[in-house]
Amino acid sequence: MSASTTTPATAPATRPRRRVTGVAVTAWVLGLVFCFPALWMVLTSFHAESDAATNPPSFAASLTLDGYRTFFGGGGGPTPWPPLVNSLTASFFSTVLVLLLALPAAYALSIRRVRKWTDVLFFFLSTKMLPVVAGLLPIYLFARNTGLLDNIWLLVLLYTSMNLPIAVWMMQSFLSDVPVSIIEAAQVDGARLPTVLSRVVAPVAAPGIAATALICFIFSWNELLFARVLTGVVASTAPVHLTTFVTSQGLFLAQLCAASVVVSLPVLAAGYAAQDKLVQGLSLGAVK
Repeated sequence: MSASTTTPATAPATRPRRRVTGVAVTAWVLGLVFCFPALWMVLTSFHAESDAATNPPSFAASLTLDGYRTFFGGGGGPTPWPPLVNSLTASFFSTVLVLLLALPAAYALSIRRVRKWTDVLFFFLSTKMLPVVAGLLPIYLFARNTGLLDNIWLLVLLYTSMNLPIAVWMMQSFLSDVPVSIIEAAQVDGARLPTVLSRVVAPVAAPGIAATALICFIFSWNELLFARVLTGVVASTAPVHLTTFVTSQGLFLAQLCAASVVVSLPVLAAGYAAQDKLVQGLSLGAVK
């Protein structure tokens, strides 16, 4: 009797467990497939140029730090610190400006909505429809006539204007979940708009603000076209510095992979530091 009663009870319990295990294994396999190019880049950065250029590639090749030594100026090469500092400066200050401008704009479009606020949102979206190349020549002529060529603050202004529409769209959706009651309570207590934005709206929408800031930082850090055309020596950024490793003669794959790993570290560090709020913000979970 006991055997006949336990067998039907255990069979349905094992099926969901097997199903969950299969889903987990599938997720791990897909995750490894998507991460394989990045892992291969890291492995190649520790190979010698002769081993990195073999076809088919050699997994058991000896490891070396020559690629990283070359990137950091070993052997008489150019130092990467000025481009890295320029990228950090342009990305950080443009992200701060974007947040300062996008927060009140999103507040006006989500909480205290202005007239025809949907038209305003679509106008912001329409500014991203123009190809970047179409605006390159006018911006270059403007920078040349105003003496801003090879100036890092020109990139700060460009990155701010490029990321502002995306930031307004993202923060508008995040701020729409902020309860209006707490804003009205603060206004009853005498809080003005700057106080409401900094002490009421910003703490509640912190996950969404963090997600917006990280995305704007990544877009600014990875931008290449304007930095390549508008900068030369003084304001050269990290992506522009990466292009110097691609040559028409000789082997450069290991050095390029090493440089790519180093340039990717700031973005990975920022994403790791803000991962909790990033997940909450991208899942629209700023307010429970």
